[in-house]
Formats: sequence, C-alpha cells, structure tokens
Amino acid sequence: MLHPRAFKVTVVWTLALLFLGSIVHATESSLACPDWPTCFGTMVPEMTGGVFWEHLHRLVAGGLVLMFALATWLARRETSDRPWIFRACLTGIALLLVQSVFGGLTVIYQLPDLVSTTHLTLAFSFLALATVLAATSDGATGTGGNQRSAPPAIEGFGPGVGARLRTRSAAAAALVLVQSVVGALVRHTDGGISCPDIPLCLGQVVPPLVNIQITSHFLHRVFAIVATVAVLTLAGWALRAEMPPKVRRWVVGAAALVIVQVALGVWSVLSVLDVPPVSLHTLVAALLIVVLIIAASFGARAGLPATAEQPARAGSVA
Repeated sequence: MLHPRAFKVTVVWTLALLFLGSIVHATESSLACPDWPTCFGTMVPEMTGGVFWEHLHRLVAGGLVLMFALATWLARRETSDRPWIFRACLTGIALLLVQSVFGGLTVIYQLPDLVSTTHLTLAFSFLALATVLAATSDGATGTGGNQRSAPPAIEGFGPGVGARLRTRSAAAAALVLVQSVVGALVRHTDGGISCPDIPLCLGQVVPPLVNIQITSHFLHRVFAIVATVAVLTLAGWALRAEMPPKVRRWVVGAAALVIVQVALGVWSVLSVLDVPPVSLHTLVAALLIVVLIIAASFGARAGLPATAEQPARAGSVA
C-alpha cells in the first residue's frame, strides 16, 4: 500500500515547513513579500534576502497541500474498510486550506498577533493529525486480494501497559501542543525576551503580569515545566514497565527531545532570540509532538487482536 508512505512523507514535509516558518519569523522576513499569493506581483521573484525565506516557505506550503491531496486520494482507494481515515484526511485538507488563508491574512494585514498565532496553531494541529494518520497506517501492507490496511498488533506488553502508554503519551502530547500554542503567542506578540533572566522572570518567581508579552512568556515557562515533568515521568515509567524495547526507545527519545527543548529555550533567551536556537526550538517542539503521538499509537496497537491474515509481531514498529 502507498498511503502509509504518503502520510509519513506528509509528516516530514510538515516538520520542514514549520522549521522554515520559524526561520522566516526569526529573520524578520515575514513581510519580505508584501503581497499574497504572489510576491511583488509574480510567482517567481528574485530569491534573495528575506524574499528567499518567505517565498520558499510559500512554495513548500503549496507542495504540502499537493502531497496531502495525493495521500488522501491513495487512502480513499486503499482504506475502504476504515472510512474514518478518509474523513480525517478531508479534515486535514480543510485545516491546510484554512491555514493558507490565515497565512495570506498575516501578510495582507501586516502580522496581526491573533491571526499569526492562529496560523501557527493550525500548523501544529495539522501535524498532529498527519502523525495520527501515519501511525495508524504504519505496517499496513499487502497486494492483490490479500491487502491489509490496518496496522499489525504489537506483542510484548505487560497487562494494562499498552493502555497506560496510550493514555499517558497522548496526554503528554496534548500538553506539548498547548505549550506550543502559547509559544506561538509569545512569538507573535514579540514576547520572546520579556523575561530576559533565567530561571526568574524580571527578577521574580511570578513577574507583574502587566501586558500580553510578559503574561504569555511567563505562561510559556509554566507550561514548559508541566510538559517537561510529564514527559520525563512518562519515560521513567516506561523504563520500568514491561514493553517491547523498540517502543521503550521511542519514549526515551521523547525524554531526550524535551531536555534539548529546554536547553534551546534557555539559549534563545540568553542569545536575545538568535536565529538558530529560536528556529530549532520550534522544530524540536514539533518533533516531540510527533514522537509522543507515535508512542501513543503503539500503546493502542497493544490491544489489537491477531488474525491469520494479520499476525501479531513482537515489538513490530516502524
């Protein structure tokens, strides 16, 4: 089957798009093309300076729409036994189209905070949906009359471990997603250095929340602590729980990513929003969401029944 590969390419493509979007903002290239959807009245502007990053971002975004449209078409042909996948694909296309409109509005209205924040929030939401589709289709194979569109079950979990892994990983992913949305608000309200000191904020544990910049930055740090504790606690539990080693490595990988993410956040503040740490900070947050959703999908597959056509395979993961 081709649709699992198409969904995986979509996830990687979305990660690249988020990274590019972060570079666009960090280099102050968001308005390098003052019009939309063209750039200085053309689709092939001179790719120099900020125009390079902004127009490249638009081109990659257009490619993502086409890629996911292909994935949707393939899924429609190959998953007739699971119609919810096609409906989820239609939701994803709607998200992409709405996000594209918000991308245009950010340019036309010159970066209004709420519109820009919504644009990035939709991007993270689409990434989560695409990852669910990729993880759900993982392992689906077959040709001719013996196709298998459902992923294989995974053996090697202790009693109840799969269900707990699914719940805890999904909850951690939701926390990171909320944290990322608050981070989008920090970015687009220019609150990145509202608290220039670490670990305190303006020399206080709780700073005076007198404006949206300080408030959003402080909330971003609070959610960072909550999300970090959740992911590290999940990893600590996974090291003790009975589960396939390959699945455990994904959870431990999430713990490594969250530590890197905290370090990048500190670097971003201390460097006064230098481009590399700020851009990587967004990318690692997106990667963390992907890894946690994949871990949750493994937990969900722990309870799938095995059949003659769909045997359970110990520790079978991508």
